Amino acid sequence: MPGRRAYDRRMSGSYTSGTEYLAPVRIHADRAAGRVEIDWADGHHTVYDTVTLRWMCPCAYCRGEMGQPGWLDSKPTLTPNQTELVDLQLVGSYALAPTWADGHHTGFHTFERLRAACPCAEDEARRAAAPHAQHLPGGVT
Repeated sequence: MPGRRAYDRRMSGSYTSGTEYLAPVRIHADRAAGRVEIDWADGHHTVYDTVTLRWMCPCAYCRGEMGQPGWLDSKPTLTPNQTELVDLQLVGSYALAPTWADGHHTGFHTFERLRAACPCAEDEARRAAAPHAQHLPGGVT
């Protein structure tokens, strides 16, 4: 179906790291709807809209480096091309690399970060209740 791309991985090995919940078993990019869905090994389901995913970009250009703020830190107004997902690639077994319609493609979103910043109500409440809430780049708590 146009605008839809899915990745499906069934757990076939044993985990030794103790972080098996960080392993996605299914990733579905629905470009037409502007969202990325991730099913995790622990049964959790995460949905990111593409605007949020673009604001989360961790690359040096967007987030800054060597003490300098990044472009996203200036709170720009994002254009439709900057939030239109045109491709989504796996980076090894640890991250996703989106390509946006404006050509930007350098942000690797680690599975650890995507799981930790899940925008669902359950995870938002858990983070809000945490005594030492960790604030992640991109305005995500």
